[in-house]
Amino acid sequence: MSCPVNKDTKVTGSLEKDNKTSQTTGPSENLTETDGYFCSSSFSMDPAEEYKMNHKRRGLALIFNQEHFFWHLRMPPRNGTNADRSNLVKRFEDLNFEVQAFDNLKVEEVLDQISQAAEANHADADCFVCVFLSHGENDHVYAYDDKIAIQDITALFKGDKCKSLVGKPKIFILQACRGDKHDDPVTPMDVVDSEVKTNEVVVDAGVVYTLPAGADFIMCYSVAEGYYSHRETINGSWYIQDLCGAMWKFGDSLEFTELLTLVNRKVSMRSVGNCNDKTAIGKKQVPCFASMLTRKLYFRPKKQ
Repeated sequence: MSCPVNKDTKVTGSLEKDNKTSQTTGPSENLTETDGYFCSSSFSMDPAEEYKMNHKRRGLALIFNQEHFFWHLRMPPRNGTNADRSNLVKRFEDLNFEVQAFDNLKVEEVLDQISQAAEANHADADCFVCVFLSHGENDHVYAYDDKIAIQDITALFKGDKCKSLVGKPKIFILQACRGDKHDDPVTPMDVVDSEVKTNEVVVDAGVVYTLPAGADFIMCYSVAEGYYSHRETINGSWYIQDLCGAMWKFGDSLEFTELLTLVNRKVSMRSVGNCNDKTAIGKKQVPCFASMLTRKLYFRPKKQ
């Protein structure tokens, strides 16, 4: 079947830039009046194409867990975050990742671990994962003694810096606030009751918002920009609880962005029940993710 074209428009074998911002990409040869960009003989677009996940190793998963902070930062301890760390370690190990978890590292120590990972050889690995459980502010997350720019971290894994991860998924998961607003509840017409949590709900401080430049990154945020991220003082954060739950049930079978969409739906069904801040009672939260992935991503079981 030929691609549809406007018969009144002649298709030529060259592509033009749109103003000054776009770049010429894709095939420029072998185009005919019945061939569009996706139908050219020099270009193949398979919507079912998946990342190659049959390397010897699944890959490295780094987890930076910040419960306590240096007193001068005036940030409260993040009670419940150790439950998040434990859940994530188990889930990623189940998916065959080599997991390294760190608690309450200083900035220098975090950057040292990140740099080692970026400089390592990932040639025999499927992908890379980095998780931050912390407070956030603007385009930063906090280590024990100071904040770190997310862009500085992701930049280390771009293709010109970490060549062994070129064309492979680079997954960053950020459990931190991205603002100071709660999401107001909106009740669908077919909902008659709501879930109420028994343990206290608190929020992670600050704002986190940044996107790396480059393909094959996916940024997974616990909350949309400008909003609070809720964390239970015993069970851990809503987002990590539901992310781990989805990974436990569907991690080795569901495409990863579809799994994240399922997590969005699950978290959006929660509401604040028990909280010292009475104005937060009944408030909601919706996570989000920004995908620069270029193929479908599955974590199917490794063949023994």
